[in-house]
Amino acid sequence: MLGDERLKKSAADRSFRALVAQLSTKQKTSKGASAYARFVNRPLGRYLAAGAFRLGMSPNQVSAVSAAFSLAGILLIAFGAPGLPVALGIAACLVVGYALDSADGQLARLQGSGSFAGEWLDHVIDAAKMSALHLAVLVAWYRQLPSGSIWLAIPVFYEFLAVVLFFAIVLTDQMRRAHRGSTQMRLAGEEAPRLSTRLRSCPLSMASWPWLSFLGCRQCVPLDLSRILCGERSVRCTCASQVV
Repeated sequence: MLGDERLKKSAADRSFRALVAQLSTKQKTSKGASAYARFVNRPLGRYLAAGAFRLGMSPNQVSAVSAAFSLAGILLIAFGAPGLPVALGIAACLVVGYALDSADGQLARLQGSGSFAGEWLDHVIDAAKMSALHLAVLVAWYRQLPSGSIWLAIPVFYEFLAVVLFFAIVLTDQMRRAHRGSTQMRLAGEEAPRLSTRLRSCPLSMASWPWLSFLGCRQCVPLDLSRILCGERSVRCTCASQVV
């Protein structure tokens, strides 16, 4: 008990710079992360996580602050008057909210306080933000565009896409955790991490949408067109019978 108190006291006495340096060694893998996440959001999240650590905040509290900033930006999108001040306010709120979304996980790793409850809260907040953002655009356009405008279909489509994509990402992660090491549940291409990493980080990875995946052989599922577009000169079918 006394040892725990000393550890907490020594941690609290660490400088802000030392905390940032320590957080830089506790980062998630960069595989599949966007350039913005790697070079802007995560570094900004490190500083916010260090500040939260110094303030004695918990990861769930940081998640709540992140949700508050994101909600403020979403409400400005839906009900703010078009103009430069509102646009800057929206950008600032969403940038800070997204950075805090990175900071909560970094703070949990720094404190060693990660939990399933915290992960659940993080996913629920992310799902709410993704859904509300496109609905806010729909409300804003409904208020500003002529009644019955065909442009209103665009945020509706993105709302559908965001919900399906988020569910697919979360489900894939959960299935990989539950069946790690199982050959029956291994996803296509998982045994070749170098290729899958290139696909996730490639700007043309949208080409892996179902209606563009038409290459393949008769014995296996269609190959992703994005594998070709991302520079793979030879892509082996899942049945390993031929090379494209």
